[in-house]
Amino acid sequence: MRLIQTPSLANTSILIIEQDVKVQNDRTWCFWEKEEGFFENIVYHRWNELLFHSSTQTIPLQIQPYQYKMIRGKDFYQYCKQQLQNHQQVTWLEASVTDVKMNNNQATVYTDTEVFTANYVFNSILFPASKKAFDASPAYKLLQHFKGWVIETPTPTFNPNQAYFMDFRVSQYMGTTFVYVLPISETKALVEYTFFNQQLLEQEQYDALLKIYLQQFWKLENYTIIETEFGIIPMTNFRFPTHQQSIIHIGTAGGFTKPSSGFTFQFIQKHSAAIVEALINNHSPVIHKSLWQQRFHWYDTTLLHVLHHQKMSGCDVFTQLFQKQKATTILRFLDNETTFTEELSILSSVPTHIFLPAAIQSLFPSA
Repeated sequence: MRLIQTPSLANTSILIIEQDVKVQNDRTWCFWEKEEGFFENIVYHRWNELLFHSSTQTIPLQIQPYQYKMIRGKDFYQYCKQQLQNHQQVTWLEASVTDVKMNNNQATVYTDTEVFTANYVFNSILFPASKKAFDASPAYKLLQHFKGWVIETPTPTFNPNQAYFMDFRVSQYMGTTFVYVLPISETKALVEYTFFNQQLLEQEQYDALLKIYLQQFWKLENYTIIETEFGIIPMTNFRFPTHQQSIIHIGTAGGFTKPSSGFTFQFIQKHSAAIVEALINNHSPVIHKSLWQQRFHWYDTTLLHVLHHQKMSGCDVFTQLFQKQKATTILRFLDNETTFTEELSILSSVPTHIFLPAAIQSLFPSA
């Protein structure tokens, strides 16, 4: 999408290979922004107010100048396809990619029917070799897994201007567990049950927990489930390879999912913009993070260490952060955009006797 809006790259030939038709509303992206974003005209809903529920208290989160935004997968696919079909430089191919590798110094893509070469390949697939390396690594490997319902109620129930960013009032028996509630209108909301652990549930178990949550905290018995979604996001400090010569890995496969939160959408946007900027200037689209920028990976690893070893519950960690810090500072921290001074303040919000040993262990794994 950024390439086709860049005049100096107008003659670039672009092939998109996707095995799915991409017409279902199979996912929802939520993120925060201060200004209008690249996909502003397909933002389905936005919230100016967020609430954080700990096990014992409710904390209103003042997020201005940010807005919390939602984009539905269906709208995203439709919008992108409409834009792309107006550009002759773009070809869309529905096929299954079986492998991507360098062959005689050419980036090569193998599908189930054809083979393609290109100056650059941008790959978002986690192939078996990468999965094998991931499985064999000593990295922390939590999963963020969730199931969501879009429900509609017969009477006004929700405040469409206010979203539940995290609701920790549910059982923490299986580790860090919370619910998002994202109202779209007074009678319609996305309710999503989320876990940070290594144990997936049966679909019926997620359904049962969603039902109990709606009964217990919203007194809802009568509602219609309009849509469902299910997702699994890796929460890991494993360093996914960023590239192999002219093959550039993007999305989760390139390590652009934030290990400590699972947020991915905005990191992909930043990476995409940096790639296009590099191509405009005839530079390599391999984007390297400075050693200083990599400090956020250390912070993420430290939190994963704490959660993995159950040194402190996720509920208590996030509660202390939102009790002691401005919400906007936490949002900047989750975006990897805080200053070192702000980070020191954030780190002082959690127990030193727990996080300092975890930080040292994360910096020197063999210590």
